[in-house]
Amino acid sequence: MEVITNTDLKLPLISKGKVRDVYAFGENVLMVATDRVSAFDVVFNEGVPYKGAVLNSLSSFWFRKTEEIIDNHMITTDISKALPSYLGGRSMIVKKATPLKIEAVVRGYLTGSGLKDYQKDGKVCGIKLPPGLKNGSKLPDPIFSPSTKAEHGHDVNISFDEVKKTIGHEAAAYVREKAIELYNFGHAHLLKQGFVLADTKFEFGIFEEEIILIDECMTPDSSRYWDKKEYEKGKLVSSDKQYLRDYLETLNWNKTPPPPPIPKKVVDDLSKKYLDAYERITGHKLQ
Repeated sequence: MEVITNTDLKLPLISKGKVRDVYAFGENVLMVATDRVSAFDVVFNEGVPYKGAVLNSLSSFWFRKTEEIIDNHMITTDISKALPSYLGGRSMIVKKATPLKIEAVVRGYLTGSGLKDYQKDGKVCGIKLPPGLKNGSKLPDPIFSPSTKAEHGHDVNISFDEVKKTIGHEAAAYVREKAIELYNFGHAHLLKQGFVLADTKFEFGIFEEEIILIDECMTPDSSRYWDKKEYEKGKLVSSDKQYLRDYLETLNWNKTPPPPPIPKKVVDDLSKKYLDAYERITGHKLQ
């Protein structure tokens, strides 16, 4: 599959995100998952083979699996023959929803920015956690730990009270309930496939006055998957974008543009991790 890091379609461009190019498609939206990769909110020059196809196909898998929990924006992954062939496998036609201005993060385990917050005051997003937890500790129950949806710069963890101020009390309660339900569903499925779902990020939007699930769903870009056997041995072995972050932490880089080059081996290893995650989660080879 050709590595695609940029698209230029004869359609109105709605937005160009870190990974996705979004176009108007009649009354709907065409969402294209490119092979761009970002870390620490910086987009790198290298593309990762198969990455866009994995994100698109895995999101489609989860959208179908979870549609009884909450409706989602997916209409079809069958792309019109009038569009370029390279869009096949990496594109989805979706409903035109209005995104809610928060990131709905659910954590079942303590790591990442949640761990950093916990180490400061024993709390994550204002939620008091038991003392003595370490990197990788399983939480007593999954927690809703939302963040801002930053147009530029880094997302910032916020409290549930701030979510209520941003999207309203009723919407905040509904999003929290559904995000945790989605996480629990994904966590249970992934355990059977040999993964621990440490945490994941959901996005929600409003379509025809209803809150629905949008963007992507439980992919290696929006989630942390740890190998279950290694976790049981006390090791946190990632099959997601954390592999790239860990490599970048070894560099003398200040996490601002311009990005450093990513060695071919790191790109290839990351591509293999994405493909492995897709195949283990779905039980199928990527088409």
